[in-house]
This record gives sequence, structure tokens and C-alpha cells, in this order.
Amino acid sequence: MASTRRHFLQAGGAASLGLPAILSSQALAQTSANDKIQFATIGCGIMGSGDTSTAISVPGTKLVAVSDIFTTRDYREVLARKDVDTVIIATPDHWHAKIAQDAMAAGKDVYVQKPMVKQWQDGHKVIEAEKKYNRILQVGSQRASSVVYQKAQELFRSGAIGELSTVEAWFDRNSALGAWRYSIPPDASPATVDWDRFLGSAPKRPFEAQRLFQWRNWSDYGTGVAGDLFVHLFTGIHFITSSLGPVRAFASGGLYFWKGDRDAPDIMVGLYDYEKTENHPAFNLALRVNFVCGGGETSGFKFTGSEGVMRVERGVTITKPPKETEPGMTPNGFSRATANKIIAEYRAKYPEKVMTAENLESSEDEQYLPPRGYSDDFAHHTNFFNSVRSRKPVIEDATFGLRACGPALLANMSYYENRIKQWDPVNMRVVEA
Repeated sequence: MASTRRHFLQAGGAASLGLPAILSSQALAQTSANDKIQFATIGCGIMGSGDTSTAISVPGTKLVAVSDIFTTRDYREVLARKDVDTVIIATPDHWHAKIAQDAMAAGKDVYVQKPMVKQWQDGHKVIEAEKKYNRILQVGSQRASSVVYQKAQELFRSGAIGELSTVEAWFDRNSALGAWRYSIPPDASPATVDWDRFLGSAPKRPFEAQRLFQWRNWSDYGTGVAGDLFVHLFTGIHFITSSLGPVRAFASGGLYFWKGDRDAPDIMVGLYDYEKTENHPAFNLALRVNFVCGGGETSGFKFTGSEGVMRVERGVTITKPPKETEPGMTPNGFSRATANKIIAEYRAKYPEKVMTAENLESSEDEQYLPPRGYSDDFAHHTNFFNSVRSRKPVIEDATFGLRACGPALLANMSYYENRIKQWDPVNMRVVEA
């Protein structure tokens, strides 16, 4: 029989709570108009609009400009403005690295959506620019700022589940929107959008509205389920375990259901090997994304250790089985005389217990839940703007960003090349056999 003890996590200060309507008036009263951090959004689609809405709700911020293929089409006009302190980059993946580097060269701090880059090699260029221009860069994968993941990290470090052996993580969906079939404006045409600017470094081709508004479906512009969702899972795993990353990867999957309008798989599984480091033992990781999961959208982690299991979803749950009181025996397969001797010797050491309701063994779950209304997205944006103001580094900087997206991109390489890929987690680069 299992029992559950619930604990409600405390957010790290008012700014970590997802309650901007309640908190902003008091916080803004302490922030003069001249102290506001003025930001611009580059790329105003689904993620850009969501990030902008969240950023506006952070006390002491002000939106002063936007740029996309409908409005100020050349993002460099925004970067040239003196009243822009920071930029949110929420463009298609193939533009992330270029705009991030240009923004930092222009003296702007950067909040860039995940994955930080489309090609792992570009990650080193972003890291170099971050250091060269002394800018704050934060990648937009909010698990790194979550009190839930902070608690999971604390429990892992304390040895709550013993020695880690495996991690399983998943992100499953079962809807058209979940599979990136987003709405297409009826007036979308070369006359209303800057198609050539959207293409950028991607192969040139005639205007096709679906490729623009559902760009995640094509590898010319996006990074598929690995870059969109594996990278979230890597962010959580690396934050909790303080890992630098895996050394080997193999990915498999296919395009099984959402056919006809994409080249990105709708199901992908990835297997990764992590070597022992000073922060964690050697362990194996299994990732899964399934866009035809047969149920509602779910995402979570299962960390299995020698003494228990830690699950991370909405909250953190530690499950520990009852400890063995005796090791067990195997008299079967021997002669009756030998079996009787084995049983007699065993029972002399471990007397047989009479089972009653009172001595039934039970397991206990320890559960930690975030406070009501908590938003890790709000906490992540708050941490970014706090760092912009204080100049103290963020957790999910460009190096962390490459260590999260590099292994995710490795899954794409393995899938399309149909072979195991090697990764150097220290130097953050592919190792060719």
C-alpha cells in the first residue's frame, strides 16, 4: 500500500510567481520610468507573441519595437535603434544564430528561443559573440528557471534515489496543432510578406504559404521534434543532473501519420549514453516524441536510481519501494535433500514471518508541487531581465544552450544518416569516427 506526502514548493521571491497582475503594481512603484528595460521582439508568430506577452508582464519592462516579415521587415533597423536594450528572437530556427550574433554586436542583450542554433557549429559562434561583446544571452527553455526543476536538482544531489542508472523522458501529442498544422492567413502572398527574407540562408524556392506559417515541418527552416521538444527535455535533464551531455546517440522514428506536408518525422526516439563525471554516474537516456500518442498531450521525466524513482511532471514525486528484509532463496532445481538443507539454513538466519495486516509492507511517495498559479515561463523571463539589470550571468547562457541543443541536433543527424553519432560533451562538438 502506498501513501503520499505532499509539499508545496516556495517560489524564489515574488518575481518567480506567475501572478503579474497582482505583483506588478507594487514592483513598478519601485521602478522609475527611466529604469525600464526596453525590448524589441524579432519574429512575432506564436512563440514571439507568447514571449512578448510574458515579457511585458515582468515589472520594469517596456516593448518599444517589433520586427517580422509583415512589419519592420529588416530586423537590422530594430538593432540600430538606441532605445532598444534587449531583443527577443522568436524567428524560425534557421535565423536564430545570425540574428543573435548581430544583436550582440549591436550591443543588445538577447533572449533567443530554443533551439539556440540550427547547426551545432553555429553554437560556438554565438558563444564567441556572447563573450566578445560581453552580453547577456538566455535561451528560451524555461525549465532552467522552474522551482520544480530546482527541487528535482536538490533531491538528485542529496541522493534521494541512490545511484542513477537510467532516465526516460517524453513529449507526446495527439492533435493537428500539436503536430504544427497552424493557421494560414487567407491574405498571405508575396505582396503581404517578405518571402526572400524568410528564406534567408535556406534554399531558394517559389512562395509557399504553408512553408512559412508551418515552417517547423521542414528541415530547411526548422529542426523537427528534436530541436523543438528534445531540447526541452535535455534542458531539464542537464539542469537536474548538472551534466555536460552525452557521448553517443542513436535516433530512430518516421513519418507515420501527419503525411504529405512535411519532411520532419512525427515520431522519434533517441537513445543516449552518458559517461561518469564528478556530477553524476554513468547512465542511459531514452527520449520519445510521439505526435500520434492516442491521448492528450503529456510530458515528463523518470529518473531511476538504486534506491527509488523520481518523476518530474507538474511537480516532483519520489517513490521508494520497501527495503528488503531478506534476500530470498532458490531451492528449486536441487534434490529434495539439498533443497531442504538450503531452506533450513536460510530460515535459521531469516525466520519466517507470519503475515498480518499490521506488518504489511508499504511504500511511500514524497510529492512536491508548485504554488497555485505558478508560471515557469514568467520566472524565466524575470530571471533574464534581472540579469540584464544586474549583469550577473544567467543559467541558460549560450554554453548551456549549445549543450542542450547539440545532443538534440545529434538525434537529427543520426536519424537522417541512419547511424550512431558520437559527441564530445566537454568541447561541444561532433566526433567523427
